[in-house]
Amino acid sequence: MPDCQRLTTDGLQALLDALRARGYRVIGPTLHDQAIVYDDIHTLDDLPAGWTDEQEAGHYRLTRRRDAALFGYAVGPHSWKRFLHPPVQRLWRARHEDDEIIVVAEPAEATRVALLGVRACELHAIAIQDRVLLGGDYRDGHYQARRRDNFIVAVNCAEAGGTCFCASMDTGPQAQHGFDLVLTELVGDGEHRFLVEAGTPEGREVLAELPASPASDAEIAAAEALLAATAASMGREMAAGDVRELLLANLEHPRWDDVASRCLTCGNCTMVCPTCFCTSEADSSDLTGTETSRSRHWDSCFTMDFSYLHGGSVRASGRARYRQWMTHKLATWHDQFGTSGCVGCGRCITWCPVGIDITEEVRAIRETRDGAPT
Repeated sequence: MPDCQRLTTDGLQALLDALRARGYRVIGPTLHDQAIVYDDIHTLDDLPAGWTDEQEAGHYRLTRRRDAALFGYAVGPHSWKRFLHPPVQRLWRARHEDDEIIVVAEPAEATRVALLGVRACELHAIAIQDRVLLGGDYRDGHYQARRRDNFIVAVNCAEAGGTCFCASMDTGPQAQHGFDLVLTELVGDGEHRFLVEAGTPEGREVLAELPASPASDAEIAAAEALLAATAASMGREMAAGDVRELLLANLEHPRWDDVASRCLTCGNCTMVCPTCFCTSEADSSDLTGTETSRSRHWDSCFTMDFSYLHGGSVRASGRARYRQWMTHKLATWHDQFGTSGCVGCGRCITWCPVGIDITEEVRAIRETRDGAPT
């Protein structure tokens, strides 16, 4: 942790003030509807002080911590995708004026947004979305506008959630890149402080304005030990090195029937996933028929309509839809975008109503390749 500085809680509030003074809307973790979700942050009182999340397959619950940690949780149901690639995006509007139809494209919304509390896995997810939506010949203008002027304050994970497996995916728990500032929260011995490092020139400018002091060797060692303990305490793991080849070689494995018998095809896994990007478009009009608009909505490969072509759905069975999702996420995503589509955040496991575990499905296929025990 080179050039590591130390902030108190007052220093963290100064960071929020400095970002807002620069015109940023600060979004971070808040408590809402018995979950930790991302929303507007003005003061430290808006953060989930003293709360953590208890997560297992099909289970999420907030519980009290024994300390006042501000970032002492894993991840909630929201991902940062909802602010960069929102669930509903109007694309254009049209109106009838006399005998003329006037079509107006929806302007791209460029806002200065600071994201506070971004985990290492989520930094990787944002980078994947960048690759998907900005990396090709056809860029998503709305996403590009929202990504143009972000300030990202990452937070290294002090503890792993019950469904986390980022360590085995090499996407956490320590943030390595993609941030302006990164915090490591240390609570104990009667002190509450944050070690902070800058990752960009703008991050260094903001840090220079804060009441920071050099971190001690003991504090740096404590932070490194904390991250090592987090990496060693993951609730899940996925040996990801050969997953692409494993899945593509077992497209007719009986495990697909097994998981299909449990899967509700509800699409929860795709809605909470920080990298899924599938959308559909819908038109609407007012009651008089004089105004019409087209909007883009998040969609899911688990819905029947998503793969509908004239005559029926390409993937009519739950087996086909689950296999499509999992093999795209872990296998053919590599072919399209040069990386896995999974960052090991564990949301798809936690928020599956029947507790289907993507790491367990991979393990089951690995242990019974070609349908027979190995």
